[in-house]
Amino acid sequence: MDNEILKNLRKAILEYDISGSASLAKKAVEEKIDPLKVLNEMTKAIREVGDGFGRGELWLPDLVGAADAMSAATPIIEEEIKRRGSERESLGTIILGTVFGDIHSIGKTMVATLLTAEGFKVVDLGVDIKAEKFVEAVKKYNANILAMSALMTMTAPEQRKVIKFLEDEGLRKGIKIMIGGGAITDEFAKDIGADGYDPTAPGAVKLARKLIGKE
Repeated sequence: MDNEILKNLRKAILEYDISGSASLAKKAVEEKIDPLKVLNEMTKAIREVGDGFGRGELWLPDLVGAADAMSAATPIIEEEIKRRGSERESLGTIILGTVFGDIHSIGKTMVATLLTAEGFKVVDLGVDIKAEKFVEAVKKYNANILAMSALMTMTAPEQRKVIKFLEDEGLRKGIKIMIGGGAITDEFAKDIGADGYDPTAPGAVKLARKLIGKE
């Protein structure tokens, strides 16, 4: 029974079935399946999609669909992990958000889902986030990485502003900064003093691992 539920949950993520993945996650909890085992199976599925995207075999809608299905199931399983007092080994804490003036969230949400699946603790601040709020979150959560997204050219400079705020607070040396979004280039990332940039969600996961020395 356990294997059947896990198999179907994995299939739901691979087939971008949002309601199915949530329903199966609830069923896994009801059947008292080890939530860490469930999360591990979900991670395998989202990695498979991410790898397919990286090889050019799958496309952005595939990645979005799988991320949405994963996102529907993850909170249910994470709540069960907390309830049991279990603890998943974390690679580190990442503060994530779309900068002030920008309300685009699809790319950010995909990155958050993939990073969570990889084993990072992700604090997603949302969209339209001011520099001060990023800095407050870095302090509060003692983050290892700050990840910022900007889709529009007019909002990209906000990333530079956040870095400046971190420098002013004496926090810059203690955190790695990765940036992304449609308005960003590798040259821009270097110019503002970010530690890394990648144009894709799967690439962002690899970059995060590299920045903390796990790649």
